[in-house]
Amino acid sequence: MSRLSVVIITYNEEENIKDCLESVKWAEEIIVVDSFSQDKTVEICREFTDKIYLKDFKGYALEKNFGIEKAQGEWILNIDADERVSPQLQKEIEGILKEGTPYSGFLIPRKNYFLGKWMRYGGWYPDRLLRLFKKEKGKFELREVHEKVLVEGELGFLSSPLIHNTYKNIAQYIKKQNNYSTLAARELAKTKKDFKGNIFSLSLQIILKFLETYIYKRGALDGLYGFLVSVLSSFFVFVKWTKLWEMQRKNE
Repeated sequence: MSRLSVVIITYNEEENIKDCLESVKWAEEIIVVDSFSQDKTVEICREFTDKIYLKDFKGYALEKNFGIEKAQGEWILNIDADERVSPQLQKEIEGILKEGTPYSGFLIPRKNYFLGKWMRYGGWYPDRLLRLFKKEKGKFELREVHEKVLVEGELGFLSSPLIHNTYKNIAQYIKKQNNYSTLAARELAKTKKDFKGNIFSLSLQIILKFLETYIYKRGALDGLYGFLVSVLSSFFVFVKWTKLWEMQRKNE
């Protein structure tokens, strides 16, 4: 039977981390990479694992790759502190570890919760992500934000979900998106995207994002929650591109 290492990066996650760790305590190894949390995150983690590494945050992909390097298992399961492995997903993963598989990695569906509601539409479900993979076959690409695992070989699909308790209130959403939009603007700058205050282009992108989320991806079927998510997604586009414009303006 293959061994599984769970890799989690943390910073001030005392509200989330215990439930996260409870959902993966069946794994042979848990690796936590913490960026010097100021709350009880590390103290809580020590109840579940002694493999906790404290280091300055250098980027999401770099921290996750660091955790992968420290792992001893043949398989890696990467999850965030606000995610939980469902019992059904645990059984699926244990079956793969026991029986073996020709695949190098697996895409896992996520059930994303916004303000306590499971978002079924608007592109929020099934939201399949590559989170389970063979250590020797995968690593995270070096991006500022929305980093993905690059895997050599064929991929399979799991049917049981990863539970994602994201954004418990609007203030938390705005705070996180403020950080993500800055990282996204930096990523755009790396690709030499040029904005320079093109009002028509920006307006069009904002409108198209709303229509994509609310109409094309059927966010309207989630009611008021779907409308809020669609508006906030459009706002993220606005902030991301105006931050890029601000960066370019400063450089000039």
